[in-house]
Amino acid sequence: MLFSILVLLVIVLLAYKAAPREKKEHAHVHGAGQIGLAAAIALFGVDYFTSFYYATGEMMTALHPYGLQNYGYIAVGVIALANAVFGALYMYSLGIFNEGGGSYTASMRYLWPALSLIVAVVLIQDYVFTIVVSTLSGADQLLSILNAYGVDWVWHLLIGMVLAGATYFLTIRGRGESAKVVFTLLGIFLALTVIMVVGLVMADVKGVPPAPATEALKSASLSQALYHMLTASMKGMVALTGLEAMSNGIQFVVNEDTSIAKWGKQHLPRLSGVWNFYSGKAGIGRFVQTSFLFYGGITTLVLTTFAIRFNVFDGTLGKTLVGNLAFIGFGEMPGGMLLYWAYQILAVALLAAASMTAFQDLQATAWRDVAIGEIPEIIVYRNQQGTFTRSVTAGFIVSLVIMFLVRGETSKAIPFYGVGVFMPITVMGLAIRRHVLKHYTGRKRFWASLGASIAAALSALVFVGQIAGKWEEGGWVVLISFGVLALAAHAILLSPIGYRQPQQIYRIVRDKARVQGAMASIVEWQSLKMQEYRYHLLVAIARIFELFGVRRPARFDPEPPPAGDYDGALHVDHPDTPSLLEQYLDKDGQTRIKGPHGETIAPGTLS
Repeated sequence: MLFSILVLLVIVLLAYKAAPREKKEHAHVHGAGQIGLAAAIALFGVDYFTSFYYATGEMMTALHPYGLQNYGYIAVGVIALANAVFGALYMYSLGIFNEGGGSYTASMRYLWPALSLIVAVVLIQDYVFTIVVSTLSGADQLLSILNAYGVDWVWHLLIGMVLAGATYFLTIRGRGESAKVVFTLLGIFLALTVIMVVGLVMADVKGVPPAPATEALKSASLSQALYHMLTASMKGMVALTGLEAMSNGIQFVVNEDTSIAKWGKQHLPRLSGVWNFYSGKAGIGRFVQTSFLFYGGITTLVLTTFAIRFNVFDGTLGKTLVGNLAFIGFGEMPGGMLLYWAYQILAVALLAAASMTAFQDLQATAWRDVAIGEIPEIIVYRNQQGTFTRSVTAGFIVSLVIMFLVRGETSKAIPFYGVGVFMPITVMGLAIRRHVLKHYTGRKRFWASLGASIAAALSALVFVGQIAGKWEEGGWVVLISFGVLALAAHAILLSPIGYRQPQQIYRIVRDKARVQGAMASIVEWQSLKMQEYRYHLLVAIARIFELFGVRRPARFDPEPPPAGDYDGALHVDHPDTPSLLEQYLDKDGQTRIKGPHGETIAPGTLS
């Protein structure tokens, strides 16, 4: 026992010492604390890293009731391939869209405003369900420690709500403090996981017998077996939200080289291409996303191998799959039960902390959605620590409601979690393809466009596969929710809530969100572009009604000012360039808008 206590103390101490501390000079860049590599790994990678605790369990749950667990390696291969392809796509995209916004910005720039609007609301749904699934998984893991995994759903709900409340409170406290706590937890997780795997290898060498089968196997035809393989692959592919999360949240990353990149440029100049690829804030994002290329495949392979070897899955002996493996692995260590309990309690904390990724991206997305007219302006409020507290609070409240609606059952929320992110990944692939065709020539143009096309097609295939693979568990409801979200997004945009004058856009971006530089220019351009789309929709709807003799004798909003070309609106090389909206503002702050015949008119008057 003394050995385990010493090991645990050393691990905790080292992890805490390695955790990032927010520097004073980074505390208020553009009015918000910007973060470096270590903090970015913690806040934008924790959701992905903690999928270790539930992704393989969900995957094997689709196979072992039918005796198909030995074919789990096929699903592992599919997951590893998807991680590599999508990870490479997003690492490349950070060089193009390095001011944040992810596929939302990409689709507005290279595709269509309608698609960008749908992406915006789909991502919000996905972030909310990330909070739900992460915290409920933490509740499952806590109950697994007590061998009470199958206890009444009320306990799952209550524990999930408490965990969500804790991460909500920590998020409100600020990005620096959140990153320090989460990085420490991730460091402990990494060290204990290595010890657990060593223990599992020792148990295998010693010939520890597998757990006895307690359930009769269900029969499955060849077609049913193939369907279960599809389901397993899709269930194991649940944490790719981190790709879009990092791309979206790059706006919160400090724009400087990491220590590794600085060292490499100085001592290994021959690899200048590598160090340039990992330079600046895009490089920090790419360091985080590099783990996506390998982590999912490797960890899923390890857990699948030992789950098959010891015949343990979610629900076996009242524990989760990882809970069972931890019990076996740490059982081979001196005083291992202490490490087992520490690992299980750590799982609860990390799974709860995984929702911080969603809270961060709700902040990154919501203020943009307010600027374009998709969310009421009242949602935008930024405190002195740089946190958009109202969007975090709204996401927290909605997640609690959803937890209650799914009766605290993680499996009921999972069909909605991870599905939505593949639509934005598809959009990103298509946008990258358009970028390549516009800016590249020759062989580079061919291969780059082919790679982007493959990534987009694979993501679209996975999107359909996610719905099909989770059909019996409610995956069909995703189709309905997507349709409802798309219609609701357009209804809000067309309503008075969606109308934005240049003066209002300027106030939201520059004054309330306290954003400057290239990022501000991008969002201002997006907002003008969305207002153009809104106006054209209103005109089209009016013309359709006129075909039936219905004319609306009411005031119309004046035609919005033109957004212009994206490259013309963005001034990356001149961050102090005035807002592109200033040309539409009088000295007294009022908006100057041109009417349909070119005359200057006041807002709200008849056109």
